Amino acid sequence: MREKVKKGIVYLVGAGPGRPDLITLRGVELLKQADCVICDKLATPALLNYVPAGAEIIHTPKRIGPGSFIQEQINKLLIEKALEGKKVVRLKGGDPCVFGRGGEEAAVLAEAGIEFEIVPGVTAGIAAGEYAGVMITDRRYSSQVTFITGQEAEGKEQSNIDWPGLAKFNGTLVFYMGMSNLDFITGQLIKNGMDGETGAAVIADATTPNQRMLQSTVAKIGQKCRDENIGAPAVVIIGEAAKSDNKLNWFMSQPLFGKTIVVTRDKRGNAEFSAKIIAAGGNPLEFDTIKIEPLTESNEFLKMLPEISKYEWIIFTSANGVGVFFEAVHNLNGDARVFGSAKIAAIGGETAGKLTEFGIKADFVPSDFTSAQLAKQLAATVNLKGKKMLLLRSQIGTPEIIETLKKTGADVKDVAVYTTVTAQGDSKGLIDKLNAGQADWLTFCSPSSVRGFFEQIPADVVKSSTVKVASIGPVTSERIEKLGIKIDLEADEHTIDGVINELKRFFTRSL
Repeated sequence: MREKVKKGIVYLVGAGPGRPDLITLRGVELLKQADCVICDKLATPALLNYVPAGAEIIHTPKRIGPGSFIQEQINKLLIEKALEGKKVVRLKGGDPCVFGRGGEEAAVLAEAGIEFEIVPGVTAGIAAGEYAGVMITDRRYSSQVTFITGQEAEGKEQSNIDWPGLAKFNGTLVFYMGMSNLDFITGQLIKNGMDGETGAAVIADATTPNQRMLQSTVAKIGQKCRDENIGAPAVVIIGEAAKSDNKLNWFMSQPLFGKTIVVTRDKRGNAEFSAKIIAAGGNPLEFDTIKIEPLTESNEFLKMLPEISKYEWIIFTSANGVGVFFEAVHNLNGDARVFGSAKIAAIGGETAGKLTEFGIKADFVPSDFTSAQLAKQLAATVNLKGKKMLLLRSQIGTPEIIETLKKTGADVKDVAVYTTVTAQGDSKGLIDKLNAGQADWLTFCSPSSVRGFFEQIPADVVKSSTVKVASIGPVTSERIEKLGIKIDLEADEHTIDGVINELKRFFTRSL
């Protein structure tokens, strides 16, 4: 007898208003468990990084020509995938049920007898105002707010929108999906008695580095949007709230707002760097230059590991080295106890921070985050003569740290836990952006990323462009300068946060 396939479950998940870290924790948790993700056009692609490698991802854009879906097709797809026994995430921009047709999808699933869960999201009508300093329920001028769709259902014989009531509404009006009908919306409000001088604001691409805001009046907002070429996706806010003081526009006032910053690490490192740039208001452009390849299955590493507790000092020179080492230890059913009583040194704050993820507090971190300074400052602090020291790092690390430590009389063993190889990024796409002046900064965080970048992008492309170059520290800067490229900025603190802080200072000085 054929085994009956168990029904799956569908999660209707709100992706939030645009910025990827504004999704809920529940939403992220479900994406990490998904067998299938069905996502709409407004759900930011960055959220798909949470999805397991083997999961099925189906894009279902609407009303954009060939390849677009109608709602009935999406409903059918949800049922089909659930009947295959899959855990399905329907990822929808904003909140799934605020003008998102989540209610219709839930009804279809209920009719089909398929279990579902609705996961709320931050809706654009609230987020857009808060990211532009427009307070839609400030008690000084608005004790009520109403959300209105700018596009009613197709084929509807009679509108559900109460235009006379909205025209006289003593509060804030927030219109979703209203840009294609903006003249009609404002015309209806004025026709039904609203003063044409009432404040109006349009916020496009809310919560993203491309956010734009235009403030005007109900009578003039349509023409102003055409003049400034502001279109969908956007939220329209009408009322006293729309006259917001620009001093409250905190997001667009950040030093990195709207700046395109190219990040050139490995895939995981680029994702971490990008998240920090987004948090600072910038627009990261990821270009993978290197891949981290563990060497923890080598005979040298496997022979060293059982002897590791015999060393008195263990030195990590990168966060990558820490991550690769502990991944190997965990795969062998070990943990931080493998170190025994050994003391741990880290090259800098980022590496020390990575160690804390595994319950280790570094015993020594130099004040200047370079290999040379780590060796010199450690030798100045501790008598290293005769000490057994283990260096766990990249296969292509510089010999300077070993030479300095050996001069102190230390017994140093150097074991490579990983190496880097050149990754293949979208070199043509990046070259086109550099030639068109569409990137403000190039950032480099290691000599290996410099090598990987310029194996794909000719140095002359960078030299002839308007892009500026930022380096994490002197070792990386030296590698860049050998190519004849000018360094515009070098971080005082040789970490990712140090690079971002230096970029902030640069733009603050430029204001």
